Amino acid sequence: MPEPGRLPEPDLVARPHGLTAERVMKAPPEAVYRAWTEGFDTWFAEPGAVRMRAVVDEPFVFVTRHESRVHPHYGRFLALDPNRLVRLTWVTGAMGTDGAETVVTVELEPSPPGGTRLRLTHRGFYDRAAAARHDKGWTDHVLPHLDAVLSAS
Repeated sequence: MPEPGRLPEPDLVARPHGLTAERVMKAPPEAVYRAWTEGFDTWFAEPGAVRMRAVVDEPFVFVTRHESRVHPHYGRFLALDPNRLVRLTWVTGAMGTDGAETVVTVELEPSPPGGTRLRLTHRGFYDRAAAARHDKGWTDHVLPHLDAVLSAS
């Protein structure tokens, strides 16, 4: 049962597939946390195509482009612990989450010298193929790109 006034978290029992990706980022936890809560259009979404406030239960929307196609993403923040944790729902269409309300958890720990150990889990996919596509995306493209953007700033 959710806390009074809170929306329930997604039920992932019927969607057991997921992934875990880890990366040591060059930027400190504060910068990585800000990127996930305030700066999505600087590293992930189309510039100007983000409607997001980092408040628990607050809905958000942003748009990405891949292979000349627009991909809207929807969700809401489930938990926020500054510089340590971001947990949010993640919903996309075909070849994404296929409409499933998945859950992305980003855990941050300081990593010497001045960097961050980032652990991302993404759970709630209908099948292994969708989880595998996202694993490749997070591991091979998204997290390296975030690291490069934060390192350059």
